[in-house]
Amino acid sequence: MIRREDREWIEGRAVAAGFDLAGVADVPDAASGEAGEIDRRYSEWVDAGRAGEMEYLKRADEAGELLRGDLLRAMPWARSVIVCAVNYNAEAPRSIDEAPKGSGWIARYAWSGRGAGEGGSDYHDVLLPRLREVERELKERFGEGCETRCYVDTGPIVERGYAARAGVGWIGKNTCVLNQGQGSWLLLGVIVTSLELEREALGVTAADRCGSCTRCIDACPTDALIAPRQMDASRCIAYLTIEKKGSIAEELREGMGRQVFGCDICQDVCPWNRKAPVGRSGALPARGELVNPALEWLAGMDGSTFNRWFRGSPLERTRRKRIRRNVAIAMGNSGELGYLPQLREWVAEEDAVLAEAAGWAVRRLEDGAK
Repeated sequence: MIRREDREWIEGRAVAAGFDLAGVADVPDAASGEAGEIDRRYSEWVDAGRAGEMEYLKRADEAGELLRGDLLRAMPWARSVIVCAVNYNAEAPRSIDEAPKGSGWIARYAWSGRGAGEGGSDYHDVLLPRLREVERELKERFGEGCETRCYVDTGPIVERGYAARAGVGWIGKNTCVLNQGQGSWLLLGVIVTSLELEREALGVTAADRCGSCTRCIDACPTDALIAPRQMDASRCIAYLTIEKKGSIAEELREGMGRQVFGCDICQDVCPWNRKAPVGRSGALPARGELVNPALEWLAGMDGSTFNRWFRGSPLERTRRKRIRRNVAIAMGNSGELGYLPQLREWVAEEDAVLAEAAGWAVRRLEDGAK
């Protein structure tokens, strides 16, 4: 059983392990109706096709029930969730700031690495050992009989919902977790436990402080934010540049602008991020070369160069093949005729997806020059 002093101890141990924020949430009882409402909303979101091609979000049990919709369906023993967050903000320009001519954009969370050309670091690999450290101390305090599971984006759990229940932040209109002091530059990790959380130990749910602001919704170039706290992921630039395989729908390409991996626009326009502090944990040091990277530089990377820069990085999972597709689209949106030789070379590539994207970019640049 987790009492108030236990919750405070857990949150303190998480900070000592290198997290910036932590909280503990209870798991809604299946009979309470609250869990059923969460399950219903998630199922409706998936059924509406808003998960795109992200099949891991659609995994179901033998009865056809979505695993992520109800934590107790996947882990009947779960009684509480420890939510830990790392601030990954860097002292660097925003994607919406004036940028050098011919530059692309890589999402802020993917800048980290060991140094120029020395490979990257993936936040999954950085956060998980810190969670394991908290988990070890948890078992020392409560005994080995305490059942636990650690996850960084990989478990059958909607982390943001538990972050809000734990008081780590509220869910903003851009669907990100927002904290009044840290902003939304937060990466989440969770420890699911079998420990009951006493009612007196429940944390205070963070107040929603978005108010009447709709800047994130208004700024989304592909209209992925269809309503406050409702995202059609199949239209989100982060999804299109990272998760989407194959060809990207033409009607979405112009809105992608110069984004080649992920998108920070809905966070960059958020007033709560104006004074968000730079991450102090040192967990994910930014590589300056990845801030406003030159499209020409990215386009010219051969396989070994790409691996040298991005092995161990989130970009490794997307792979050079899709990055080149994204670069071709960014070049097409740039208005720079100097990219035509590279794009025409790609038109002749065996990779049909890249060739098609490059062909589109060539036509777009040529039509713009008329």
